[in-house]
Amino acid sequence: MKTSVRFENAINKLYLAFHHKTLNPDDFKQCAVGNILDNKDSWKQLTDIHGSTKLNYIGLVHQNLGQRFNGYLAIELLQIENAFLMGCGYHLSEQKRLYRPRYINETILFNGLCNVVTELCRLDKINDVMDCSVLFNYNSNKLNTELV
Repeated sequence: MKTSVRFENAINKLYLAFHHKTLNPDDFKQCAVGNILDNKDSWKQLTDIHGSTKLNYIGLVHQNLGQRFNGYLAIELLQIENAFLMGCGYHLSEQKRLYRPRYINETILFNGLCNVVTELCRLDKINDVMDCSVLFNYNSNKLNTELV
């Protein structure tokens, strides 16, 4: 499968962070996006709420100018971080408050990374490498049409 440079770089950085135990959803420098952006936390200025996919004024300026951060647009970074946090069991309340799970362990971080890989594939418009339906010769769309 042919992938983009940004995809390969992101996967490599996340792989290293996971195995070196430097992946931390509560630290802007060590979360999924922090690792993709070389352990910098300047991306947190793109939104007012950690975990949100809503750009603030600064984020909108970067987005409208087409500014890319290691290949990713501002909105893409927020989508990646949102996928990571949701995969780790975080959730946003209706009041836009981010709630964290009671504890974070390696399994929870792995689940978050699986969500990130799926999101990276979606952003690059490539087949989801985390999708097991090909392996099991299963069509999830078939199930959806049977339920209707």
